[in-house]
Amino acid sequence: MLRSPTSPQGLWIAWTVCALVGAVAAWLVKEGNPGNMGICGACFLRDTAGSLGLFAGDGPRIFRPELVGLVLGAFLLRVVTWSYEGRAGSHAGAKFFLGVWMGIGAMVFLGCPFRMLQRLGGGDVNAVVGLAGFLVGVGVGKWLEHGGYHAGKTDVVGVPAGSPGLLFAFLGLGLFLWERVPFGPGPGVTSGPPHASWNWALGLATFAGVALALTGFCAVSAARQVFTGPRAMLIGAGFLIVGYGVTLGISKGSFVLSDANQPVAHTDQLWNALAMVLVGLTGVLAGGCPVRLIVLSGEGNSDAMVASAGVLLGGALAHPLGLVSIAGQGATPMGRIAVGVGIGVSLAYGLAAIGLGKKGKAKE
Repeated sequence: MLRSPTSPQGLWIAWTVCALVGAVAAWLVKEGNPGNMGICGACFLRDTAGSLGLFAGDGPRIFRPELVGLVLGAFLLRVVTWSYEGRAGSHAGAKFFLGVWMGIGAMVFLGCPFRMLQRLGGGDVNAVVGLAGFLVGVGVGKWLEHGGYHAGKTDVVGVPAGSPGLLFAFLGLGLFLWERVPFGPGPGVTSGPPHASWNWALGLATFAGVALALTGFCAVSAARQVFTGPRAMLIGAGFLIVGYGVTLGISKGSFVLSDANQPVAHTDQLWNALAMVLVGLTGVLAGGCPVRLIVLSGEGNSDAMVASAGVLLGGALAHPLGLVSIAGQGATPMGRIAVGVGIGVSLAYGLAAIGLGKKGKAKE
């Protein structure tokens, strides 16, 4: 709805749906998710990596039913509208590589772009700095696109080839319901990392998956529209922020406009900004923010699933390598180095892709 021309009435429906997604995220916080983390693609992928024992040392270890909900919701919408199809074949390896750096950048900022919007709605001033960096990263990505970079287009393939994301989501859910994976709290358990009950998490995230697939919302795409119109998705981001903030204030009364003592955040502003430069840049080069990639996986896009796996690996690597920022304190020395390297490597990849593309056209 936000990706193709529509009527004014259709736009208002789409914006209302975005506000409802924000409300759903706030309600998940009310039900027990970490502060300003009702929905966060990078965080949920990292948490699930921990629950599968994919990293050592400290870090959350909990299978997030919200991941299954986002995938399931997107899948159900496609099935109901008879539009489910497999898609693949667009620079999947490169997107995995970029996804790794996107996950690392998110761990230094302490959240993906979708959580950044929630932090804005919750009054976290640190997220304003992150937003500025995110816009710079997206702007650099757009500059590379103007130079000739493109993430490639997927082609329609057989449904089985496009369904690994859906299969992995349900395999993970089955393992935890069957209690065959010993890491993290399962259904009915209230201890462990902060989390909403499984019923709320799965149900509300499924609604969010339907809504996000319906609107086509992506934080990276919304940021693109700061630089050029139309701006329907950018306005949708505003509605999401307002929906989150209003619902949070009503349900918990916890809206606090401040840069201090915000949940799962830090005031190391230079690295808040630079980490989101990395996330914005890799988001453009890989074709979407983490939440959008998860939703696309449910729609049958196996390349998006591969990129999501990269984000998961990046989050998993961030803990044993000491890259994750310390809430209330700031970025770690290793996290700062990783962000700098990530920006340099991602920029070099984009420039190299442009050069190789031009050489290929010259030969033709």
